[in-house]
Amino acid sequence: MSTTLCQVMGFLVSSLGVAGCIVSTAMDMWSTQDLYDNPVTAVFQYQGLWRSCVRQSSGFTECRPYFTILGLPAMFQAVRALMIVGIVLGILGLLVCIFALKCIRIGSMEDSAKANMTLTSGIMFIVAGLCAITGVSVFANMLVTNFWMSTANMYQGMQNVQNRYTFGSALFVGWVAGGLALVGGIMMCLACRGLIPEESRYKAVSYNASGRNISYRTGPYKVGSGYEPETKTRKSGGYEEAARSEDGRRSYPSKHDYV
Repeated sequence: MSTTLCQVMGFLVSSLGVAGCIVSTAMDMWSTQDLYDNPVTAVFQYQGLWRSCVRQSSGFTECRPYFTILGLPAMFQAVRALMIVGIVLGILGLLVCIFALKCIRIGSMEDSAKANMTLTSGIMFIVAGLCAITGVSVFANMLVTNFWMSTANMYQGMQNVQNRYTFGSALFVGWVAGGLALVGGIMMCLACRGLIPEESRYKAVSYNASGRNISYRTGPYKVGSGYEPETKTRKSGGYEEAARSEDGRRSYPSKHDYV
């Protein structure tokens, strides 16, 4: 019962994590404009992995996708790749995990096969969670670096200072989703141990006699000297049947008949 509960809980937690990774990747608020020095503004800018948006004070929002790939920074493209890899691995892990659930019986699938599938899906969830956490952390590091560079330029009195950007809500969603996928993968790996049959954990070899059922008993071992005469049991008809005489009387062999 505990194995099934751990497996189902791992599946549900991992599903939430994969769904959160998809939502985080599709969100536009990966970085938002910092309004600390300018709380009243007519334009609010925020950016995502796929497009940048501008929201005016009137409520009108205009988004423009990134039409080029080569013009984007290398780290930005790496974040995209990590999030996509995490989503693909998470979806594949969910498909494998559905068939590996102990409460679902498909044909004559053995428990050992379900255990291997559970372990495979757990590893996929762990890798997907690590990809999501790494991608979000790399993007956050880029924001921190650009933020402090913009702040330094602002204090130096340089003109044409660009807007500063801070963490968006998509970053927090990605961190939580990656953590859920990681925890769900660990739970699936733990559930794999309970699905392994007992006979496959401890393999014992039994030796059987090929012919008769021979039982070996321990006892004192008698060592012969090699000079004892070999005793043989002879069965002869002269010792088992008594010879009869011609007049019908039973006659017994004499002592001279024994050799």
